[in-house]
Amino acid sequence: MTSQVALKSVAAAVSERDMANAIRALAMDSVQKANSGHPGMPMGMADVATVLFSRFITIDPSTPDWPDRDRFVLSAGHGSMLQYALHYLLGYEDMPIEELQRFRQLGSRTAGHPEYGHALGIETTTGPLGQGISTAVGMALAERMLAARHGADLVDHFTYVIAGDGCLQEGISHEAIDLAGHLKLSRLIVFWDDNAISIDGPTSLSTSMDQPARFKAAGWHVQSVDGHDTGAVAAAIEAAQQSDRPSLIACRTVIGKGAPNLGGSEKTHGAPLGDAEISATRQNIGWSHAPFEVPDDILFAWREIAERGQAARHAWEQRLAASPRRQAFESAVAGKLPDAVFEALGAFRKEHVEKASKVATRKASEMALGTINAATELTVGGSADLTHSNLTITKGMDRITPDDYAGRYIHYGIREHGMAAAMNGIALHGGFVPYGGTFLCFADYARGAMRLSALMGQRVVYVMTHDSIGLGEDGPTHQPVEHLAMLRATPNLNVFRPADIIETAECWELALKSENRPSVLVLSRQNLPMLRQAHSDEAHSGENRSSRGAYILREPAGHRAVTLIATGSEVEIAVAAAERLETEHGIAAAVVSMPCWELFEEQDADTRKAVLGSAPRIAVEAAARLGWDRWIGDTGAFVGMAGFGASAPAPDLYRHFAITPEAVAAAALKLII
Repeated sequence: MTSQVALKSVAAAVSERDMANAIRALAMDSVQKANSGHPGMPMGMADVATVLFSRFITIDPSTPDWPDRDRFVLSAGHGSMLQYALHYLLGYEDMPIEELQRFRQLGSRTAGHPEYGHALGIETTTGPLGQGISTAVGMALAERMLAARHGADLVDHFTYVIAGDGCLQEGISHEAIDLAGHLKLSRLIVFWDDNAISIDGPTSLSTSMDQPARFKAAGWHVQSVDGHDTGAVAAAIEAAQQSDRPSLIACRTVIGKGAPNLGGSEKTHGAPLGDAEISATRQNIGWSHAPFEVPDDILFAWREIAERGQAARHAWEQRLAASPRRQAFESAVAGKLPDAVFEALGAFRKEHVEKASKVATRKASEMALGTINAATELTVGGSADLTHSNLTITKGMDRITPDDYAGRYIHYGIREHGMAAAMNGIALHGGFVPYGGTFLCFADYARGAMRLSALMGQRVVYVMTHDSIGLGEDGPTHQPVEHLAMLRATPNLNVFRPADIIETAECWELALKSENRPSVLVLSRQNLPMLRQAHSDEAHSGENRSSRGAYILREPAGHRAVTLIATGSEVEIAVAAAERLETEHGIAAAVVSMPCWELFEEQDADTRKAVLGSAPRIAVEAAARLGWDRWIGDTGAFVGMAGFGASAPAPDLYRHFAITPEAVAAAALKLII
């Protein structure tokens, strides 16, 4: 066997061209074996990636999650074989050559697009174009914020992104680029794979955008290079690292670089090259080795990069051990909220049960946040230009600015999608628990990144106010109807719609404790009464009743004749209907508050049965019916929205759409008489 000393000597003579060709060979061979995938981008960006990793990036595959590593985001996630090839070459323990041979197969770590948590070293899930670069903005912002708190000795790293034409065409890219430029996120460096090719053909079919000019207009430092000139790429990275602004390096490349007949063509984008073209490519690039075979000297040259990163990590660990900020830093990175947060929320609930506070749940959220933010510095808030409507800022929260990252409140601007992606990046980076606000109706704009929050299992809290026709005069453009159904259909996402100030505080507690799941707090504009009975045992026990997802708020003295199930602002209506049924008709009606369907689904069958009962059921919600039949059954009734809303004062709208105690009582009578 070749000795380590001899290998080291030989590896020193390995050229970056040979190192890049290893990426090309692994990419084309893996896609060919899978008969599926995208070889063009990995082959085209192999030179850029080689320069970045061999000369600049600081990572340690043996400890891939050490906090001060550089972040690498493959925004053009369809080119995932670039990342998998790099991980094999660098020596990630979960990426042996066999995983590349199982590319895109069930159970392999080499999924079609990079998936966070599916393989070591993947910083974020990418694939939906534009999400990677937008998430990276959040990572770069988190780096600056964490450095402002703990110092450059502990936090001093870059976020590198490879993005393609598609990433930059997606609308979310504009939101992300604008925000990053405004905040002067100088540790963010984006490599644009400027190959002028899209799936349909040349990008000139659909765009004439001067991308460098767009980035310059947003305040970025911009350079353009030949992406196959390794010296020019290296010089551009060096300049970017010295900039006081985020950087774009436009890399003019040839898609499928090395393929003699298909290179430069859209035919290399999303299909295997074929045996004949692969053979010709091997000859063209001087790669005589068998499929999935990388010579020892080239492999060793790549593994030396990992050794350099390991040395950097060891030096950082020594600085951490000597730092007076060690305990605070480690607590922040761990993301564990102190018990004081939940103790304070318990005291908050007890106080407002006694006061019977009547406020809009958006106001209740602000009040609960005041308690939370006073008890921990881990939470960072923000809003998409609706701060004083969402009520997401609390006393003592300083604002993040381009000149001061020490604050805790981010003005995301009118960029709902960019806000959601940035919050994903903040959560993935570590050190903070992000929450951000907008109107529930604009979940449509944020949807792509919200889905990735759920797919990646990130603790991101979405504060979504103005949750129904109850917002009133702004009308149907702003009145959500179908949005709850859409959000509830999303796996691994808790959707909370609290009925009063007590449930709002409970739902905040549950959202903060959900470390592997995002949450949406759906909150009212209109005031709502405190419905939890102050004299009840539960009110004083400290139990979080919302943790069950649904619970009996009002149980009649006699046998249930009907069960009224409601969420949010309509629980008040259900309670009034139950009282009407009892006093006017002698009918015993139970009221179930269901703040979170997802948590109720997780209860055992006996618990669900005890809450729902066997009597006929009526659901009450100022939203679409879709999904409710699971809870009300084939014989149940629904009181809610059957179409879009209208512009009018909220009380008039509730009467117009027949979402009233009278309508609920009438539906009950129809069911049981």
